[in-house]
Amino acid sequence: MSFNLHETLEDLPLINILDVGAMSLGGEPPYQLLVERKKARVIGFEPGIEECNKLKREMGPPHKFYPYFIGDGKPATYYETNFGMTGSLYRPNTRLLEKFQNLAELTTLLKTHQVETTRLDDIEGLGCVDFIKIDVQGSELNVFKGASKALESALVIQTEVEFVELYQGQPLFCDVDKYLRSKGFQFHTFLGFGKRCFKPLVVNDDINDGLKQYLWSDAVYVKDWMRLETLSNAELKKYAVLLHDIFKSADLCYLVLSRIDSNEGTDLAGRYLRMCTGQS
Repeated sequence: MSFNLHETLEDLPLINILDVGAMSLGGEPPYQLLVERKKARVIGFEPGIEECNKLKREMGPPHKFYPYFIGDGKPATYYETNFGMTGSLYRPNTRLLEKFQNLAELTTLLKTHQVETTRLDDIEGLGCVDFIKIDVQGSELNVFKGASKALESALVIQTEVEFVELYQGQPLFCDVDKYLRSKGFQFHTFLGFGKRCFKPLVVNDDINDGLKQYLWSDAVYVKDWMRLETLSNAELKKYAVLLHDIFKSADLCYLVLSRIDSNEGTDLAGRYLRMCTGQS
């Protein structure tokens, strides 16, 4: 599937992306191609001023970035750590982290800061959000609970989830999963798994590798594919592009395109299948 679906669909509306915790660790965001092809607009949030300004410089208009702590709208404590990516609104669970290779070492508490959080529902100008990406070190559920308007319009969600309590009192995957399913989403897939070995073992001479203990992942949720008839053709086209161009989910993409064909009498799904199998 070496082709990009956004290049083959006519009348594709601009895809609106919401990125909460937009700082990346040296890699490109999953939506980079859509941004480069001017098929997507990003509104991002990164509370670190320097990192937020860097994103503004690199992305430029029409993309926008704000230095907000996104959450439930209440005052909170930010736990600053020795590694910027591991700072959180939850205190690092040091007793647990110390059991694994190279976790406590990257999550050493330096300072605490009293901060104000902002609900996504209280931010004007977000518009209809199509794709939500969240990585906020344990606070994902608080973000979702303050984002009812974004969840109502969102088609696909990529969120970090944890399977063990890396931060004290944080919601886990089961909590995020239950909430998103209650809002009309289906779990779709995991994007790899974060693992570490229990000390003192090391596997493959790599302290960042692990054996069987899964600790975290990025989980992908999609608008309920049992209710595709509730979506407009414009939404279905954006849904299909997100599935194919970001996640390579050809089977679900085919299902979504088939819904458009049922609505419009087109052959998008058939053409897509032929492209996937190299027949056209």
